[in-house]
Amino acid sequence: MNELEKSRNEISRIDTEMAKLFEQRMHAAAAIAGYKKQHGLSVKDPAREKELIDRNRTLIESSDIESYYVQFLKKTIDLSCEYQSKILNGMKVTYCGVEGAFAYMAARRMFPEAELVPYSDFGDAYEAVERGEYDCVVLPLENSAAGEVGTVMDLIFSGDLFVNQVVDLPIEHNLLGTDEATTESVKTVISHPQALEQCGEYIRAHGFETETFSNTALAARYVKEKNDATIAAIASDETSEVFGLKIVDKVINDSKTNTTRFAALSRAQNRPASMSSRAEENFILVFTVKNEAGALAQTLNIIGAHGFNMRNLRSRPMKDLQWNYFFYIEAEGNVNNENGRDMLRELSAICAKLKLVGTYYSNLKIGE
Repeated sequence: MNELEKSRNEISRIDTEMAKLFEQRMHAAAAIAGYKKQHGLSVKDPAREKELIDRNRTLIESSDIESYYVQFLKKTIDLSCEYQSKILNGMKVTYCGVEGAFAYMAARRMFPEAELVPYSDFGDAYEAVERGEYDCVVLPLENSAAGEVGTVMDLIFSGDLFVNQVVDLPIEHNLLGTDEATTESVKTVISHPQALEQCGEYIRAHGFETETFSNTALAARYVKEKNDATIAAIASDETSEVFGLKIVDKVINDSKTNTTRFAALSRAQNRPASMSSRAEENFILVFTVKNEAGALAQTLNIIGAHGFNMRNLRSRPMKDLQWNYFFYIEAEGNVNNENGRDMLRELSAICAKLKLVGTYYSNLKIGE
């Protein structure tokens, strides 16, 4: 047997072992897909993929081969995600709005493989997931210009679902009209009240009249149905594609950094392993404090004493108890390790009600 035959036999032997290992890896990926479906997580996890590549490339001793191994890993990860997407084709996700609205855009980009079902009411969509009719619900938490979405905050406090994923969706408003529409022909613009407010300077500069709609996509649908060059809607460029409207003017919102944070909520709570903590890990707590002097300050001191940096603190009135409030906190860090569990035990002793709403990674952003 010459050297060529020996080398080819060695490759055949290695390929046989790799085939077995590849099959085992894909079975593990299938199990991960099941977990992601149950917990309302996206298939893609860029930070995890980077972590895997950075760690595994150090296993290669030859510097000449390392770059090829990185490409091999990336392709393997892509195949794994493709397989998971196929498994999750039966996933059902609900959102509040209609096709083309910003909530639809967030849900589609978080769960491109899922069936998306719209609801017209936050509470109805949330409760449908609680009843087990859908795997998860995508709802807005807050907008960088308009602030928190109070109804969603109330559902998080009173409901049984967990936040396992939070993403930032840049909001770009466009003026949408019929094929004949121009900025000169348009006299009235219609949209959701927040969208109209966020484009206030542009509207005033052009002297447009305004009318409100329950969401941006419904406004676009109305413009399509009326087919009137004097009426235009304020909505996203994706909405223009959905309803076949022309973009009369692009990016007309006053703030070019306008962003809405959307959360995916499901019945199961995701608990990342404490040994694999990531710098961008965050958690959400909702709680009430006893009606005693300094009770809230004591709560915040406990969180700070355990080294967790609070990035968001809000209060909301409780519907059933006049002049009583619950508090919503987002903090940075891994709450699922021993330090986090100690903090939760201490908080439980002084809070009338305490709920760990969920954990999520803050590096997830949705672009165009």
